[in-house]
Amino acid sequence: MSIKLADYEKGPDFKGDFDATLEALQKRIEKIQVAHIIHKKRSVVMLEGWDAAGKGGIIKRATALLDPRYYKVWPISAPTEEERGHHFLWRFWARLPANQHIAIFDRSWYGRVLVERVEGFCSGKEWKRAYDEINEFEAQQVDNGNTIVKLFVHITQKEQDKQLAQRLDDPFKRWKTGAEDYRNRSKREDYLDALHDMFKRTDTRWAPWYVIDGNDRKSARIAALTVIADELEKHVPMDMPDVDPAVVALAREAFGYEPKS
Repeated sequence: MSIKLADYEKGPDFKGDFDATLEALQKRIEKIQVAHIIHKKRSVVMLEGWDAAGKGGIIKRATALLDPRYYKVWPISAPTEEERGHHFLWRFWARLPANQHIAIFDRSWYGRVLVERVEGFCSGKEWKRAYDEINEFEAQQVDNGNTIVKLFVHITQKEQDKQLAQRLDDPFKRWKTGAEDYRNRSKREDYLDALHDMFKRTDTRWAPWYVIDGNDRKSARIAALTVIADELEKHVPMDMPDVDPAVVALAREAFGYEPKS
């Protein structure tokens, strides 16, 4: 069944103890990261969404308890002059995670079939060809042992306008908005067409899309972290190794350590 963004506009209030639910999810994701380290796994978490949809807030909360040595957040903006001289996927290959690491992309290679398509930064031939290139790129990563989790954070025009106004009103958030947000806003229908084509062509068995209803911030954050935890946990063993007897012996000698029964 095709993804339709109109199905993700209810913005239900979060019911329950938000802080407790968030903390539990953050601790769960922390353990999932440890499992990546122990079992030498690697994963990509990728977020797309409307301007001011809350991607940054989701990333901030998903990474709150993570060991910074083993994850990297990649904020993706317009390609540099050097990057434009290569195939559009070139700059993403260099950002893929090594074993034990999780890479989080704030926007991604889907810019080719979204902003580059809508704004005319590439030819029709290029963005039409990109669907197959992206699917093959993601299939290669999955076949090579990489997990890919793809989220799209959806908000209505009304909610986006509310968030943009709040950014303008807050001196410490104004840096997060600019003319580009309003250029994109003026072409919402074009972006909706591009998004529905994107879902239709790239919602694959090996790298499916998950749409997050972002119209209520709390509900969106819990939903997004739940998807991230569920999907990552499917692909990494959660069993931990037994303690090393040699290290136990050293601890016993050093400070009289005895294992708990």
